[in-house]
Amino acid sequence: MDVNVKAEIFADGIGQIHFAGGMVRFDFVTLQPDGDGKSEPTPLCKERIIMPPQGFLNAFNSMQKLIDKLLEAGVLQKNENVAVSDKKK
Repeated sequence: MDVNVKAEIFADGIGQIHFAGGMVRFDFVTLQPDGDGKSEPTPLCKERIIMPPQGFLNAFNSMQKLIDKLLEAGVLQKNENVAVSDKKK
């Protein structure tokens, strides 16, 4: 195996983001189906990424730039209704 190959991690999403011990912690989840197949899949924490606050801010900045590019390309669309309803809370 090539030592330069990085392992890939798949996640359906982030279950929680929290701050503890001076670090930001992301709990990545995968959706696990139940036995009967009738209920909604259950999020199960599979990986945790821990980073200092500055690393979190840098990651957030990178994600915001990517969101802006995806909006420009038409891959994503802003949902103005969500922004309005969030302000009312």
